[in-house]
Amino acid sequence: MGHRVSRQVNVIGAGIVGGMLMAVGAMSPVLAQDAPATPSVTCNVEEAVAAAAVVYTVGGEESTASYVAQEELASVGANEVVGTTNAIIGSIIFDEEGMPLECSNFAVDMRTLVTDEARRDNYLRSNTLQSDEFPFATFVVASVEGLNGPLAEGETTAVQLLGDLTLHGVTQPVTWEAEFTRDGESLTGTATTTFVIEDYDMEKPIIGPVVSIGDEIVLNVEITAASDAG
Repeated sequence: MGHRVSRQVNVIGAGIVGGMLMAVGAMSPVLAQDAPATPSVTCNVEEAVAAAAVVYTVGGEESTASYVAQEELASVGANEVVGTTNAIIGSIIFDEEGMPLECSNFAVDMRTLVTDEARRDNYLRSNTLQSDEFPFATFVVASVEGLNGPLAEGETTAVQLLGDLTLHGVTQPVTWEAEFTRDGESLTGTATTTFVIEDYDMEKPIIGPVVSIGDEIVLNVEITAASDAG
């Protein structure tokens, strides 16, 4: 039986440095008309974090966010592109019984994503992501599925994270396949989801030797978070 909540997301950042706090707080969702019926939440993230019994704060130095894209290059053929950043922060919150709560969240600074090609990165930032205008991507949890009780100490638990992903100024409901391990005051985890570029009003970066790019982009996060009790 899943742990599930249902309200509308209004992201107000918590545990987020300077610009991320302001950017996350200012966002209002623009849900696609044909979006799947994923539960959304209306919550003040800052208040939710302050009220939570236990808060695990995501540390950027030990956490990463990345994307994986498939492209076709002239005279080369298929090529996999991986862009990564450590500029990810957020809060994972739990109630008194150790159950995860809605409004857990993370934010990623899109201006810091890098691949193995600086020219590609500059084009993505300026044209596809338009990261000067939309510097942050955020995800806010609406529900956690596949969890029948609190996370067992030292055990890895597979769950689904349902919620709202805001990217390029557009908010869409997404589902992440995730695994988490709680070890005392430490929480580690990985999560993966996919999205279609056009769903977020972005144009594919077809330039130079790039002949084509796959429609679907894979997003990955690896987090290390520390409890505020530590």
